[in-house]
Amino acid sequence: MTTLLAGFATLCQAKRTTAVYQVTPQPRTMGTVKANPYQLTSSTAIIVKDAALNNEAGFLRQYVKEQTGITLADKGKGITLKLNKKIKGKEDYTLKVRANGVTIEASTPAGIFYGVQFLRKSLPIEQSDTVSIPAVDVTDGPRYHYRGMELDCGRHFFPVETVKKFLDVLALHNMNTFHWHLTEDQGWRMPVPGWPRLTEVGAYRDQTVIGQNAGIFDGQRYGGSYTRQEMEDVVAYAAKLHITVIPEIDMPGHMLSALASYPELGCTGGPYKVGQQWGVFDDILCAGKESTFKFVEDVLDEVMAIFPSTYIHLGGDEAPKTRWQKCPLCQKRIADEHLTAKNGHSKEDALQGYFMSRMEKYLAKHGRKMIGWDEILEGDVDTSACIMSWRGMEGGLIASKKGHDVIMTPGDYCYIDHYQLKNSPVLNIGGYLPLSKVYSFEPAPESLPQSAKDHIIGAQANLWTEYVYAPEMAFYQALPRLAALCEVTWTPAADKNYDNFLERLPLLEKFYKLLGVKYCKTIE
Repeated sequence: MTTLLAGFATLCQAKRTTAVYQVTPQPRTMGTVKANPYQLTSSTAIIVKDAALNNEAGFLRQYVKEQTGITLADKGKGITLKLNKKIKGKEDYTLKVRANGVTIEASTPAGIFYGVQFLRKSLPIEQSDTVSIPAVDVTDGPRYHYRGMELDCGRHFFPVETVKKFLDVLALHNMNTFHWHLTEDQGWRMPVPGWPRLTEVGAYRDQTVIGQNAGIFDGQRYGGSYTRQEMEDVVAYAAKLHITVIPEIDMPGHMLSALASYPELGCTGGPYKVGQQWGVFDDILCAGKESTFKFVEDVLDEVMAIFPSTYIHLGGDEAPKTRWQKCPLCQKRIADEHLTAKNGHSKEDALQGYFMSRMEKYLAKHGRKMIGWDEILEGDVDTSACIMSWRGMEGGLIASKKGHDVIMTPGDYCYIDHYQLKNSPVLNIGGYLPLSKVYSFEPAPESLPQSAKDHIIGAQANLWTEYVYAPEMAFYQALPRLAALCEVTWTPAADKNYDNFLERLPLLEKFYKLLGVKYCKTIE
C-alpha cells in the first residue's frame, strides 16, 4: 500500500506543460491539425537519418534540456530529422507533429536547423516532465537569403565570449550572417603576419573621449585584439549555427590605427595617433604609394586565410580627400591612371574608385567578392561587388538597377546604435529608431522593377559602438529591435502584422532571459 501511495504521489507531482506556436519570426504557413498532440518526455529520442545532421540533433537536445530540464533518450522514437531533396529552398523546411512523433525535413542541414529553431521556440521555458506538442503542419523558409547583423569591435573591443553570445542571439532570430567590423580609427583588432605593430600599437588608444566629443578624456589606455586562433574559433562556432562571418577591413579611410602603427602608409608620414574621439578624420591611406597596396594585400591574404566567406567587406565609406588633393604621389597616380572628374565627382573621388576597384580585382583573383558601403558606387566597380546601402535606400536602389546585389541597411531603419526611447536612460550617438519603425521597414519598395528587386538580397542591422562600451549595453541596443528585423527579412511582407508581433514578443523575451542578455523592456 505504501508503494502504491508513493507512486500515486509521484504521478500527481509530474509537471506537464504545453508547447505554444507563438514563434518569431512568423513562419510562411502553419496549420493546426485535428489530431492528438505528441507527448515529449525523457523517453523521447532524436532519430537522425543522416550523419550530416548530428550537429542539429545536438543543438535540439541541448535546447530541450536547457528549457525543460528533460534529458532526451539516446535510443527510441520521437523526433525525426530527415534530409529531403524535394524541398527546394536551401533554408526551407517542413515540420509535422502528430501523436506518434515530430518530423522535420529539409534539403540541407541549414533548413533542418531552422526547423529546430521553430520547435525550440515553441517549447516552454519551464521545468517539465512532459511537454504536450499540439499537432501542426508547418512549411517555412526565409524571404531573403541574407539576414545579418554588424557588430563594431573597432571602436570598442568585445571579447570572444561576447561575440559568441551574439552568435547565439542571431541564431535565435534565424539570422545567418555576422558582419564583424574589425578595424577602425580607434583600434585595430586582428594580427597580420609581417605587420606586428598593428596589434602592438594600433590596437590601443591612449585615452577615450567622454560624452559626445566634449573635449574631455578619461586618461585611460584602452584596447585589445584577437588572436588568429580566437577568430578561427568564432568562425567555427558560427558555422555550427549556420551563420557566415563576413569580416570588414575598412579602407582607405577609418585607418588611423594602421597609420599610427606604420606612418609611412599615409600621405604626410605623420606623426599619427590611434583615434581618441569619434568622427571622420582627414588622414587616410595614401593611394599614391605601391607600398600601401602591398600592405592591403597582406592584410587581405590573412583575412582570406581565416574567413572562408565568399564576401569580404572593404568599407569604402567616409574617406576625405583632403590629403590626396595635396599629395604629390596621389596626384601622380591620378595622372598616370588618367583619372578625371566626372558626374559631379572629383578626380580624387575617381582615385578612390581606382583604389576600391584594384582591391576588388585582388579579391576576385582569389575567388572572393567585395562588399562595400554605397560610396563605392562613385567609382568604377564591377557589378560583382555587393553594395551595402547605409546613407538611406537610394544608393541601394540605384545599385540594384545597375545589376549589383544589394544589402539594405539604411540608418533610418537599421542603425540600432540610435536611441530606441525618447527619454533613454543611456547615452547614444543620436537618432531615434523605435521598434515599430524597424518593423515597418521594406527592403524592396513595391515601385522597384522586379529585375532590380531580384538583386535586393537582404537587410542588416548595424551596431556601431562609439557609445556602446560594455556587452550588456550592446545587447540592450540590439534587443528587441533585432526581432523586428528578423521578421522583416524572414516573413513574407504581406503576412507581417505589428500588433501580432507584439503579442508574440513576450515569449521571445523569455529566451533573452534564458540566454542571460539584457534587452530594452520598454516599447515605443
